[in-house]
Amino acid sequence: MQLESLRGGVYRILDPLTRWLAERRVHPNALTTVGFFVTLGAAWAFHQQAMHTAGFLVLLGGFFDILDGRVARLSGLGSKFGAFYDSTLDRVSEIAVYFGILSLYNSYRQELGDVGMIYLVMAAMAGSMMVSYTRARAEALGLDCRVGLMPRAERVVLIGAAALFFGAAWNGLVLKGVILVLALTTNFTAFQRIVWVYRHARGVPLEGQEQTTEEEASR
Repeated sequence: MQLESLRGGVYRILDPLTRWLAERRVHPNALTTVGFFVTLGAAWAFHQQAMHTAGFLVLLGGFFDILDGRVARLSGLGSKFGAFYDSTLDRVSEIAVYFGILSLYNSYRQELGDVGMIYLVMAAMAGSMMVSYTRARAEALGLDCRVGLMPRAERVVLIGAAALFFGAAWNGLVLKGVILVLALTTNFTAFQRIVWVYRHARGVPLEGQEQTTEEEASR
């Protein structure tokens, strides 16, 4: 189930902090940067097999990801560069987290080592990048493509909660299950978005082509 229905409640809880930050003119790019380094810390914690710490930091990074956008809108400090900066660091930090998780299954230091999981982690990472790419490419075409089972917020919560609350319990079974789910659902979400864009954009000419067609028709 998507977390869309829970976001309104989370936003209401965060509203006092959001207003406090906006009133003090805390720049959203600063919040984005802090969240980025927090998430890099999560990746390092995964690499060090400190899974509970990694889960906490993943969720904390997601918390900053919520704050920066809401502060940007409320304070009026948002900019096109800020949106680009936030989106870019989101992708880099997510890749870093997946590489941190990858090290859990490519290590001789503990029982979690599992070569088969390496392929699932890579599939989940590829799917996550494709989910983000398909939305970004659709937005470049003027389409607001938010459909699908597994957008970024859901991915952050699943990975963070699995690591924070279960860690390496049962030989890391919960995190393995989450990675399997992500490998399947992220790629399916990317497919959903491709189908959605096809339904909304098929037969619609590109702007330059449309202008050329109009000029030819006027001759």
